[in-house]
Amino acid sequence: MKAMILAAGVGERMRPLTDHTPKPLLEVGGSPLIAHHLQRLARAGFTELVINVSHLAGQITDYCGDGSRWGVAIRYSPEAEPLETAGGIQNALPLLGDAPFLVVNGDVWLDFPFERLLGSTPADPQCAHLVMVGNPPQHPRGDFGLDQQGWVRELAAGETGLTYAGVGVYSPAFFAAMSPGKMPLRPLLDAAIRRGCLSGEYYPGKWEDVGTPERLRSLDAALRAAQLS
Repeated sequence: MKAMILAAGVGERMRPLTDHTPKPLLEVGGSPLIAHHLQRLARAGFTELVINVSHLAGQITDYCGDGSRWGVAIRYSPEAEPLETAGGIQNALPLLGDAPFLVVNGDVWLDFPFERLLGSTPADPQCAHLVMVGNPPQHPRGDFGLDQQGWVRELAAGETGLTYAGVGVYSPAFFAAMSPGKMPLRPLLDAAIRRGCLSGEYYPGKWEDVGTPERLRSLDAALRAAQLS
């Protein structure tokens, strides 16, 4: 099973840090964000990885190389301009092949056991499976609901749900109906909910959306403190 790390975004909310450093190369706990993903994916048994790149792409390709120092093989999906999440995944489909694949956002940090998803297959090729987490302070309502049978649903008015962790399993067919170009992922997820084929699971472990310099500093301090203890 292949895995894709989304690493093409500009990181507008991270400026001025991302003016000269791509967001996945910002460091927490002494290592770039993307290195944490590469290490955990390799330990989980994912050996074929795809990384999409656009903003300051050369820095990412120079740092990650062919992936051999982590024991993985990396191929790159370049974007002349960032295509957003769904657009970036669709653009990379020729590298991802015909089987279901794992997608991980490059701007999150988490200790999720990726081996749990290795070899998993959505119930239908046009379905997908999401990892959900508790809501962070900056996103108190969450993104979706999750019923007891493991199906993701829309939030009712005034309801609090869970947050998409930026980790999911998709099949190529999930993106078959969209036109090439820039597109976010949310419309495709909403359409899958309407079809009744978006599953999910709740992960109670550690997860951080490293979306601002303040959250980056907070996570870095927490990881360094954990290393000292």
